[in-house]
Amino acid sequence: MRGVCRPKFTIKGSIFLTGSLQFKVGAEAYPRLEYSDNEPESLNCTFEFTQSNAATFSSSSKRCRVVEDFLMYSQSVPAVEEYNKRLKDRESRVARHEQIHIRLGYVRLSLALVAAVIGWESFWRHRLTPWWMVAPLILFVFIAAYHSRILRARDLAKRAMAFYHNGLARIEDRWAGTGQTGERFNDPHHVYAADLDLFGKASLFELLSTARTRMGEETLAKWLLMPSVVDQIKERHSAVRELRDQLDLREDLAILGEDASVGVFPEALLRWAEAPNKMKPQWIPWLAALLSVSAILGAAVWGILRIATPFILIVTIEAVTAYRLRKPLEEVMHGSEQAFGDLTLLSGVLARLEQHSFRAPRLQSLQAELSSDQIAGSHAVARLRTIVDLIHSRHNMIVGLVNVPLMYSVQVGFAAERWRHAHGHAVRSWLRVIGEIEAVVCFANYSYEHPHDPFPEFIQDGTALFEGTEIGHPLVPAARCVRNDVHLADGKRVFLVSGSNMSGKSTLLRTVGVNAVLAMAGAPVRAQGLRLTALHVGASIRVNDSLQDGSSRFYAEITRLRKLFDLASDGGPSLLFLLDELLQGTNSNDRRIGAEGIVHALLNRGAIGLVSTHDLALAEFGGSLNGQLYNVHFQEEFENGRMHFDYKLRAGVVTKSNGLALMRSIGLDV
Repeated sequence: MRGVCRPKFTIKGSIFLTGSLQFKVGAEAYPRLEYSDNEPESLNCTFEFTQSNAATFSSSSKRCRVVEDFLMYSQSVPAVEEYNKRLKDRESRVARHEQIHIRLGYVRLSLALVAAVIGWESFWRHRLTPWWMVAPLILFVFIAAYHSRILRARDLAKRAMAFYHNGLARIEDRWAGTGQTGERFNDPHHVYAADLDLFGKASLFELLSTARTRMGEETLAKWLLMPSVVDQIKERHSAVRELRDQLDLREDLAILGEDASVGVFPEALLRWAEAPNKMKPQWIPWLAALLSVSAILGAAVWGILRIATPFILIVTIEAVTAYRLRKPLEEVMHGSEQAFGDLTLLSGVLARLEQHSFRAPRLQSLQAELSSDQIAGSHAVARLRTIVDLIHSRHNMIVGLVNVPLMYSVQVGFAAERWRHAHGHAVRSWLRVIGEIEAVVCFANYSYEHPHDPFPEFIQDGTALFEGTEIGHPLVPAARCVRNDVHLADGKRVFLVSGSNMSGKSTLLRTVGVNAVLAMAGAPVRAQGLRLTALHVGASIRVNDSLQDGSSRFYAEITRLRKLFDLASDGGPSLLFLLDELLQGTNSNDRRIGAEGIVHALLNRGAIGLVSTHDLALAEFGGSLNGQLYNVHFQEEFENGRMHFDYKLRAGVVTKSNGLALMRSIGLDV
């Protein structure tokens, strides 16, 4: 046998391959190998992995090849172990910095007392010259600066601790309620967002999002809400494969900024950066510099010759000039408090991305956009941050005294305008690049923390297809997640899922939908394997009536179905429809006729999907669909007053009902 892999560690042992396609190193199993033919056969051979870019193992027996990532489960250190190791290290850093912080506090207090004693001896008792105070004051300043660095390092270590705590919570299925919910992206009229729990507490967005900026969150939400083209998805796969092992980069991005909150408001910053130039005419900066020098000379004349007229005249001219520029100055320097917020975070993220060495082509092309006029984006934003600090310093009392004579506000305003003219056009590109890389980092975190979740395989030719093997729901804890096979292929284009209440019908629809959304966003999926064509999900699962909209549940449902018809006909990716309890808001006869017509119309538009029901009459219209409908069901056992579900999908129509038994179990006399 011969295969190629790119491992990250050195190990020796034996390979054992069986017909179930498993690869074992000791007790660890890696079912990602497949034979070059279909003969199930066992074999043994020896192998050696090295640090080289490609290691080859061989034997005289059967040939096999590596599928995607050969060592998908064989990280050199499992995520849990690596996270715990780093967490302990960051905890020790926090403890060490805390001790230094306390000691420096005592040192600064001691130096302050020494300076006070010297001051007493110098100014009150005249035993010492005041120069004795210089040494403790200088030492105090240096220690204060060092103390500030220690506090900053302690805060960064605390943020790193939070990063690894949250990572462990995601791995151990304790993450609900600990992250960003993405509520601001929730659109109740979207064709699947609410149905599939994309946003809100314990949502898919909360599980995935580790973004530090609002651009990252917006890009992630955009990818989840709209299917991407397959070429883009493959580029993201390559980027995720690279970044999932870049734990240092992901940690650095997580701890940047002045605090740990999600920052940067792109809309406000873009409005300011792309606004037209209002500081005119262009010769004003030269006049401001000339007047400032003249004011200084006038002040010197006043001080030396006691003649105040030149100084007063110059300051009057400066005041009139500043007054006439007050409106454009206000717009330039106070465009928005949000526009100038979090520039430290923005500059830090840009700097970290600029200095990293990327290999994936998409990441390299994005990195190349992080510059403006041959100046790195991080340096340009750092300059803007300095200008903003100068703007804020106008409120300082000392600066206020010299504001008019030195034309401080005018010169700072023109500095901001020059920055906007030089780099404002590049801000949109910087924000877009940061958003895309952060969204990829979110997927990389998920991939690293869930190494059993593979990337889907896309079939780019042929009719709509969805083949999920051992597919599960990523929001259901692993200990409780029951996986099923869903193959919409080979003429079976619709699964009609029957079953009693609480048996798992809606969860199956959501499982298929969420994994299709992940696949079309470029993320790994919760399955042993997933093959699909490009699909656009459309769901009618969580559809409710609305007092505000004045619509009943039935009207809301048929309105949603109209949207699905439009999606299926718009020339985009094939529709994957998920219809839960189809048309339950009408009478049985209309429901059966309507459901049959809707499914038939969707199939005629090239769609595939799942329909759930506990109305067994709907299971009878499969004959009119030329064998394209496949009946499957869930079932339960009711023993000793308790209901038991195994959530395993079975072929055929359900033969049991639990409605009456369920009502009686809670005390209803029926």
